[in-house]
Formats: sequence, structure tokens, C-alpha cells
Amino acid sequence: MRIAALQVKLNQKLGPEYISQRQGPKGGPKLTYAEGWKVINLANEVFGFNGWSSNVVNVTTDFADRNESGRYNVGVTAIVRVTLREGVYHEDIGYGLAENSSSKGQALDKSKKEAVTDGLKRALRNFGNLMGNCLYDKAYTQEVVKMKVSPVRNLPKKSWIPI
Repeated sequence: MRIAALQVKLNQKLGPEYISQRQGPKGGPKLTYAEGWKVINLANEVFGFNGWSSNVVNVTTDFADRNESGRYNVGVTAIVRVTLREGVYHEDIGYGLAENSSSKGQALDKSKKEAVTDGLKRALRNFGNLMGNCLYDKAYTQEVVKMKVSPVRNLPKKSWIPI
């Protein structure tokens, strides 16, 4: 029963409140995506805060270059695994890029975090439309970005539990 109910949820598509857009590289067409924190909140809501976990399987620095002006460009690849309580898992690869950074450390930090977040989102999308797979449907994304956006649900004030 639990798996069937979960599958029904995962077959739904993301609402417009989870979807963002930004300019594509070099002024190209807008890219439609879900922000990492929103996807994590959604995974907690769908699977339960203790119903899933993620781990970084591998991180590889593809390049770390210093340009003529002394600034750094770094590219990083990360493989991330998302595992559900039942043991089912998906892995995927993410990529992070830092360009024109003033320090090598900052460039490595930014690109590693970006790669892990990208890998996490890509691994989660393998569980279904609700976890972001619907963003690969161009007809859907063209329509959903036209919808009015409701804010993502936040916990009511004073609902936190001190640890």
C-alpha cells in the first residue's frame, strides 16, 4: 500500500512554486530548473525526513586552471547516490563550474558544492516526475512557467523542535 501511494505521488508533476528560470549560457534561451533546497524540502515531504538519504560516491576535479589575470577556473564532477528507506537507490552525476574566481579555494568550494547539488537533484529525478523528472518535458515546462506562482510552504512559526 505504502509503495503504491508513493508511486501515485511521484507520478505527479512539480507545481510552478518549485520551478525557477535563469538565463542560459552566453545569453542563450532560459533554463528551467528546480533549486536544490526546494528539491530537498520536497524529498523530505514525500519520503519523510528519515525516509531517504544521500551520499557522495565520488568527486573528481576535472580541471583547476589559473588564467592570465591570476584568477581560477575549476570544473568538478560528483556522483551522488540517493537511497530510500526500503533500500532502493539511484545514482547520477552532477557537474559544478567556478569561473574567474579570485582564489583557488573558493573556486574548488563553489564547484564541489554545485556538483554535489546537481548530482543530488539528478539522482532524485530518477524517482519520478514529482522529484524533477518532469522538467525534461519541454512542453510541460513551457506551460508551467506561465502559471502564477504560490510560495513554497514553510513551516509555521514556533513549529520547530529544539534539539
